[in-house]
Amino acid sequence: MRIGKQDAPFSAICTSDAESITVRGHDLCGEIIGQMDFTSYFWLLVTGKAPSEVQRFFANAVLAAIAEHGLVPSVVAARMTYAAAPEAFHGAVAAGLLGCGSVVLGSAEVAGRFYADLVAKTGDGNEAATAASEGIRRLRADKLAIPGFGHPQHAGGDPRALLLLDLAERHGIVGPHIAMLYAIRDALPGTLGRALPINVNGAIPAVMLDVGFPVAALKGISLLARTASLIAHLQEETERPIGFIMSGAAAAAIDYDGA
Repeated sequence: MRIGKQDAPFSAICTSDAESITVRGHDLCGEIIGQMDFTSYFWLLVTGKAPSEVQRFFANAVLAAIAEHGLVPSVVAARMTYAAAPEAFHGAVAAGLLGCGSVVLGSAEVAGRFYADLVAKTGDGNEAATAASEGIRRLRADKLAIPGFGHPQHAGGDPRALLLLDLAERHGIVGPHIAMLYAIRDALPGTLGRALPINVNGAIPAVMLDVGFPVAALKGISLLARTASLIAHLQEETERPIGFIMSGAAAAAIDYDGA
């Protein structure tokens, strides 16, 4: 049974023969290994083009910004999985990534798609401020949060977001997506009734979209960065295990209220 499109049986990422391996048109051994850093290789793999120096700089910056943030749910899931199945290191990494969704870790993708949609609505006399206000009202009508804004700890401003946006200003890469991020920030008091700080999951997609990263691959930034952190936590779990401590703490913290 045929399901979906089956009329384009091609891939432009990798091929090989008896003498060579070609990745995105580059000889793996002759042009990439030992010559291209991993962040640039990641950009090449995703987009098909090697990054400019500015693109590489900001890809590095956002990967560092989002990689580690303590015992967040993805890390807890990974460490508890490893405690229960120490033979499945890969399974523990996967457990940490499977919860990459609209609330934690995957929220940068949600924010980026929201900003890109609003940017697409500008022009023809519709300015960023108008698009931002209308976008906020639509979200609030559906009782949805404003993606990329608010932080439970950094009420005065997420330091990672502030730094990324400052770097964007200094490197002169502020484009329509960062401008839309600022327009949303400025529209919040009038549409929501209060100001909210930009968080890192607002700054990351705005910056990455303005340097040319594809919106469809935004979640990959968080997945790649957090994978590095999960490996670090699992390595520590092998030497200083806390998985069962967290499991015990959860059991102690939650009371039964059933029949």
